[in-house]
Amino acid sequence: MTFTALTPASTSRDVAAVRLSGLTKSFAGVHAVRGLDLTVAPGEIVAFLGPNGAGKSTTNEMILGMTQPDVGTVEVFGLDPVTALKQGRVGAMLQGGALLQDTKVRELLRLMQGLHRHPLPIREIIERADLGGFLDTKTDQLSGGQAQRLRYALAIMGDPDLLILDEPTVAMDVEIRRAFWASMETFTTDGKTVLFATHYLDEADQVADRIVVLAAGRVVADGTGAQIKSQVAGRTISIAAAEMGPTALSALPAVVDTRLEGARLLIHTTDSDATLRALLGEYPEARDIEIASANLEDAFLALTAQEQS
Repeated sequence: MTFTALTPASTSRDVAAVRLSGLTKSFAGVHAVRGLDLTVAPGEIVAFLGPNGAGKSTTNEMILGMTQPDVGTVEVFGLDPVTALKQGRVGAMLQGGALLQDTKVRELLRLMQGLHRHPLPIREIIERADLGGFLDTKTDQLSGGQAQRLRYALAIMGDPDLLILDEPTVAMDVEIRRAFWASMETFTTDGKTVLFATHYLDEADQVADRIVVLAAGRVVADGTGAQIKSQVAGRTISIAAAEMGPTALSALPAVVDTRLEGARLLIHTTDSDATLRALLGEYPEARDIEIASANLEDAFLALTAQEQS
């Protein structure tokens, strides 16, 4: 599968792609976003990470002009969100975005192209999103991965300067996922910007220039993957699960968190030597032991747990 880079845009790097100032939003007394300040420069690939209810979707909705903040301001290329959308500066690929039912892909592309002031040619859109193999398929018969590629095509149709992506690679296989992100990296070299939310933490670590971690409506970390991982001390001990369970291992010295992943038990600890000595003392049958420095998932869990505790 091949994704092709978008045409260069006339985006000025002197104006922030997104600027959020003191952003606050509540629903029925529940704070979704609390005084959020964030600036995204043109050309950045920024990952939004956070547990459910962290405020990611609400923040994206305010950037898209779908929801108005209670307090604070939103600027997109120095404009209010609605004006930026009307000018074709913003494209969005939303995971839950409904596709017009009982319509062939080819027909939907032609219909949606007519809604944009300066759309990309249909042929280019088909090539960039790799839709050629299912143009005559109706939208309600698409696989999950095909539907995501169609949403991508609709998002880039207006040749936007900013793409907001919600779980963009869900249902894509590994090969297509890699091609997709290679496309996004080329896309940003022309001064365009990508802001995406994902639950694939490894993907965010590999792709994003910058990672913003939200918890309880606030920014709890903002930096490169390496900078965020450096905020969390300790290491992870991984062992074959055998007969042991995460609850029993949580009582070992210096253990911060334990969890089961497939056939492996993962133990996050602030002192791997002390934990390992106690582990082997109590469970001499422990086998296939590996020790690794904290990864992005460890940092994510620690940072969000601190805010929610």
